[in-house]
Amino acid sequence: MAQFLHDFWPHITITSIVVLLVQIWAGGHAVLYKRDSRATIGWVGLIVLTPLLGALLYWMFGINRIQRKARLMRAGEIAAEQAATAHAALPQLIEQTLAPDGGHFLRLVELVENATKRPLLAGNRVEPLFGGDEAYPAMLAAIDGAKQSITLASYIFDNDKLGKLFAYGLSEAKKRGVDIRVLIDDVGSRYTFPSIVHALRKSGVRTATFMPSMVPGHLAYLNLRSHRKIMVVDGRVGFTGGMNIREGCWLSENPKQATQDLHFRLGGPIVGQLQEVFAEAWTFSTDEVLAGDLWDPPQENVGPMLARGIAYGPDESKGIIGLTLIGALGVAQRKVAVVTPYFLPDDSIVAALNVAAMRGVEVDIILPQKGNLFTVQYASQAMLWQVLEHGCRVWQTPPPFDHTKLMLVDGLWTLMGSGNWDPRSLRLNFEFNVEIYDRGLAAHLERHVDRLRGMARQVSLADVDGRRLLARLRDGMARLMSPYL
Repeated sequence: MAQFLHDFWPHITITSIVVLLVQIWAGGHAVLYKRDSRATIGWVGLIVLTPLLGALLYWMFGINRIQRKARLMRAGEIAAEQAATAHAALPQLIEQTLAPDGGHFLRLVELVENATKRPLLAGNRVEPLFGGDEAYPAMLAAIDGAKQSITLASYIFDNDKLGKLFAYGLSEAKKRGVDIRVLIDDVGSRYTFPSIVHALRKSGVRTATFMPSMVPGHLAYLNLRSHRKIMVVDGRVGFTGGMNIREGCWLSENPKQATQDLHFRLGGPIVGQLQEVFAEAWTFSTDEVLAGDLWDPPQENVGPMLARGIAYGPDESKGIIGLTLIGALGVAQRKVAVVTPYFLPDDSIVAALNVAAMRGVEVDIILPQKGNLFTVQYASQAMLWQVLEHGCRVWQTPPPFDHTKLMLVDGLWTLMGSGNWDPRSLRLNFEFNVEIYDRGLAAHLERHVDRLRGMARQVSLADVDGRRLLARLRDGMARLMSPYL
């Protein structure tokens, strides 16, 4: 034994020094570059408690490798032009739209413009499409009517009955001479096998995957995913919201994993901002720049709505969506409704919800009774007391699972898109939302929210506190993982 130690002691010493240096580097990097304190604590704990393995996991999943390239792109080196600026809403029009009782939103208009560096645009039309039974036929009809160009980005694009309908429509449009670009998140493209990517490419449709993963298999929790859902046809008709391309949302077909969702059809200058966001992600993924009237034709005013695209993700350090949510809660005077499938907001957003409720604002948070990600649901249950004890109301809707992402404030302001109220959407994924100032749209969506509440069960503080001990322990342990969820 003594001889063994004598022979191998130099190797053991060198290995220990290397491991220690790797631990110091990984822990130091997490302390310096992680914005969220909970994520920092979680990563440092993992690195310390599991030598070398923790550092390896941090290197694989904890480091944002795309931030610098994306910032250069945003700075203009390979960025798409923002042609919609000419349609920026004038101050007089904004004040006129907000009058007579919406003047308090002027502060929110200014905040989001400063955060996003995108103007609020006039002349838009936004139409809600409830579920896949409304959204998918509208999207397929737009593809069938395309004359010049189609751009489509989706997190999930399944190779199922619905996915094949989209693939067929795109291939037929390609045969008609339509220029097409399809961008699918690499992880989302592998929810079905074989991937739809192969069929699209075989039919001649130019298709790319966003951030191909180095790790094989179904790892839905890999960071830095493109969670956006955007489709633009001929540069003039846009679709966005929370809906992936998968059979589960096509409720009339009685899918096995039924999912309720909400999507939107858009017209007017706001479509230029959808196209800009797609073009930026496409350039990042392929180095091809999409420019000119083929992709971004001059826009016309088609409606009375003021709207602005809010693109955000791990490549920006300002926390754009967090500022937007806190700002909207801060200006609210009467009523706030939040519909989200995943509810794990950070402390600042929880505080903003509570402050709004304590000021007398009606705050309703509508969640699915049974989620599709059990760990996220457990973690969410562990934190509901934080909003319930200060006067927010929580509702749980029965199946089918509701994947809707929606926020309404004071019957005037709507926020919709791909983003959830959880760490993955707030910090780790690329998302795209749209804010709209319009009383008609807000009223339409408020009626939808009222229907959801009518079928939902209200959750009380007594319900949360009355869970069995094992359930509270399970939920609390899940919440410890929230920085990674």
